[in-house]
Formats: sequence, C-alpha cells, structure tokens
Amino acid sequence: MSSLRTSNIQKLPASTFDVLIVGGGINGAVSAAALAAKGVKVALIDRGDFAGFTSSNSSNLAWGGIKYLESYEFALVNKLCKSRNHLMRSYPSTVKEIRFFTSIQQGFRFPPFLIYLGTVLYWMMGRFKTIMPVYLSAKKIKKMEGVVNADKVKGGFEYSDAYLYDNDARFVFNFIRSSMSYGCIAANYVESLGSKREGALWHTEAKDVLSGECFNIRSKVIINAAGPFVDGLNKVNQQNTEHHHVFSKGIHLVVNRLTHSNKVLTFFASDGRLFFVIPMGPVTCIGTTDTQVESPYAAVTGADRQFVLNNVNKLLALDTPLTEQDIIAERCGVRPLAIKGQGGKADWVQLSRKHAIDINQAEAYLSIFGGKLTDCINVGEEVAGLIKDLGIEQPYADFKWYGEPDDSVKNEFMHRAKLMNFDDLTPATSSEPLSRRFWRRYGRNAINMLEKIRENPQKAELLIENSEYLRVEIEHAAEREMVTKLEDFLRRRSKISLVVRKEDILAAPGLKEACQILFGDEAEAKLQEYIDSVEA
Repeated sequence: MSSLRTSNIQKLPASTFDVLIVGGGINGAVSAAALAAKGVKVALIDRGDFAGFTSSNSSNLAWGGIKYLESYEFALVNKLCKSRNHLMRSYPSTVKEIRFFTSIQQGFRFPPFLIYLGTVLYWMMGRFKTIMPVYLSAKKIKKMEGVVNADKVKGGFEYSDAYLYDNDARFVFNFIRSSMSYGCIAANYVESLGSKREGALWHTEAKDVLSGECFNIRSKVIINAAGPFVDGLNKVNQQNTEHHHVFSKGIHLVVNRLTHSNKVLTFFASDGRLFFVIPMGPVTCIGTTDTQVESPYAAVTGADRQFVLNNVNKLLALDTPLTEQDIIAERCGVRPLAIKGQGGKADWVQLSRKHAIDINQAEAYLSIFGGKLTDCINVGEEVAGLIKDLGIEQPYADFKWYGEPDDSVKNEFMHRAKLMNFDDLTPATSSEPLSRRFWRRYGRNAINMLEKIRENPQKAELLIENSEYLRVEIEHAAEREMVTKLEDFLRRRSKISLVVRKEDILAAPGLKEACQILFGDEAEAKLQEYIDSVEA
C-alpha cells in the first residue's frame, strides 16, 4: 500500500480544512492545484483513482472547439482558442501543435472550400498562433497521405490544433502532484458518503474504499468536482443547483500504427460527426462515437466497435481491413454536458463542453459542471476567485500555480542528461529521446532521477518490454504517485495498457518485479487483482 496514501488518510480527519474537493478529475485537480499554491488549506478525495473516469478517456486533444463554429458559438470558440494557446505556452513539452489532415466526402452537407474558409476564421480566432490552414484537392490528398481512401473525396484541407503528447490521465495527475507539493492532502479510493453543514463547518463522512474504514473530514467549503457524478452527490448533500448533466458516450479503439504520418487524420463519419485517426506513439487511436446515454456508467458495445471499424475501413485504403482481432485496447467514457434547469431535455448533440460553476453562497458549497481539458486553467482561476469571495484567505493570491518549471531548471536537466549520454539509453521502441520524455513527465524531479541512474546504472533497465518505462520511473511512482492498484500505474500514471496488449503485459518477465517495487509485500495480491480485472 502506498505509504503516501496511508499518511494522507491519517491526516484527513485530524485537521479542519478551508476547502474539501470531492473528485480528482481535471476540474478537481486544477482546483486543488490553484488553491493549494495560493495558500489555501485543501483536501481532495476521489472514490476511485485520480483521473479514473472521464478524465482518462478523452481524445488527448487540447483543441479550440472548431466544431462549435457550425453552431455559431463564436464567443466559446474564441475563449477556447485563447485557452488552447495558453496551455501551449504554459506546457510546451506536453501540449503541442499538430496538423489535422481533413478529407471531405462527396455529398457532404457543406462544400470543402466553405469548410476551409471556416478553418481560416478559426486560425484568425486563434491569434495566428499556429501554422496557416491549407486547402487540398482530392488528388493532393492522395499524394500526401496514401492511406486515405480518396475515391469519393471531393477535397479537403490541413489546419492546426493541439494535442497532449502524453496521455490525459497523466496530465491530470501532474496537477494533483503539484497540489500535494503545496500542502494539499489528497487521497484516492476515498468515497464521500455525504456531507452536513453544522454551524460554520461542513462535516463529510468519508470511507476508505479499500479498508472499509470510515472517518469525518471537516471543512469550511466543499467543492463538488465529481464529474459525471456531480448531480448524485448534490442530491445526497441536499443541494439544489441551476445546472445538471446530460451524458454523451465516446469510445476509441487503439490499434497498431496505421500510418507513419504524425498528423491527425480527420473525417466525418457515416453519421456526419467528426471522426479522428490519431497518432499515439507506437499505436493509433481511432474514434470517437457520440451516443446519448442516461447513466455515467458506460461500456464499449459490439455495435460501437463495428461502427468505428466500418468507418475506418471505409475511409482508409488499408492493405487488410481492420477487425476486432486488431484491437490492442479500448477507451470508453461519458462526457458530462452542462444544461440549465432540472426538467426536460435539451438538444444534447448541440451542447458544447463549456463548464458552469453553481455556488450556494449561504452554505459555502460549489458545484462544477461540464468542462474540458482545454479550459482547465480557466477553471482553476475561476474557482480560486469564487473561494476568495467566500472569505477564504489566500495569502499568495497572485502566485502562478500552473506551467512547466522555468528554462533554468530545464537547461540544468538537459545539461546533466548530455553529460551522462542519457539519450543513449533510449529504448528501441521509444518514439522520442529519453531526456525529452523525462522532462515532460517529471519536470524538476527528473534531475533527481538522473542522479539515481548515475549512482546505479541498473535503475535505467527496462522492466516491462515495449513499455518504455525504466526501473527508476517505477520506483518514483511507488514513492510519489500514490499508486494503489496496478491498473493505476499501467493505465493512468503511464499509458502502458493503451499501447501494449494485455497478454503481452502479463507475460512480461519484469512485471512481477515492477509489482514488488510498487507494492512490496502486497505484490502478489495486487498482481492477481489486476489479472482478475482484465480477465473479467
């Protein structure tokens, strides 16, 4: 069991916090990072793992919402473009520009050149931050990207947006890790059973999901950042809100790399919605679907798989059509879409991912609805402003809580990496130099990890074949990343289970040793727990 988690759970009932955040997805993570860095005494709990639900099932794109131009939501697109640019400036190693290579089929509802003009408007709304869009004829499309089936393509274009070089869950966790560095007491697998207001304090009954132990957490403010479960928690806590959620299910299939291009191939699927073929290191991520569902709990169905496979086989000129046997991994998540009012239904297809924050001023209770990764810094700043209005002191209110360490730290790391020829240790399967990946994932902590490798070269060994992860990284995860289950590491702190087939993971000679590093005496039980989950 993670000693950090055990220590934090012991601290949760021992203090009175300024703010308790329920939910460790992107909204909860940025709220914790912003508030803790500004000097607020913060606790955060999640009944599963951090980023364990919606925030680990995105398309890994940080985009400005080009599709909202069709519904004339220019203000939203303008805001999201500014947010995307802010992310790219703040996290240059993680949020990078990528070209979207778009093909328009004959008979589509708009002619290609008209949509191209929309990309030019999008580029202008993005303050010319990215490379200018380019119009492409059908002949040019086939010449540039041979894998595209151009038989019924009328034309297309290239434009730019941004994507996460690493996986979404890792990006979210780094905000959690940052918040803990500034004093936040965070714990995964701790469930809120309900909260009651007594005088000036909230008393939240919490349960350690793993041990069954229950305890009380005291706080002046509660932030409900439970993602798709916000409404359910509000009901338990007897909170009436202006907004609530409707849900859209999206799935992705992960297969072996379909093209050597580092562009996102973009199409409109048979139902008219956007469909992506996204490069993800050694694999390709295909999707997504957009299906209205009633419950936050969703799973990939046979119909979902067939929809994605039918579309990719139609839109790409593959030597051999993809089948279910080609699927390495699947992603499935629900998008919580914010809607006003408690009764009736909206046109959910037209709903955007913009967030809303409802506040019960009298009871010091906030609920965060909707939202998307692109807008995360704005969410953190907005929450900090609202908490300040509730009278919670922020001694370091102007402190910048987000972004990569400054260039002096990066230059120090890169210098040390060059001196020890660190990139010579890059695994053959890696899609980038080892130094670049270490800096992006670990920031200033990467310097200490270099020193450990210098002192003991065995720490640079690759334990799980094709995973790209070194022994020192697994040791770091065990010490600082609150890995509680093997899936936490394989799926969310890393993306191993997204790029390596589960049978290959289980057959890896170093898996047992990795479990020993992560879990010590519990290694065998944790490995069996994972085996049972993937075979279920």
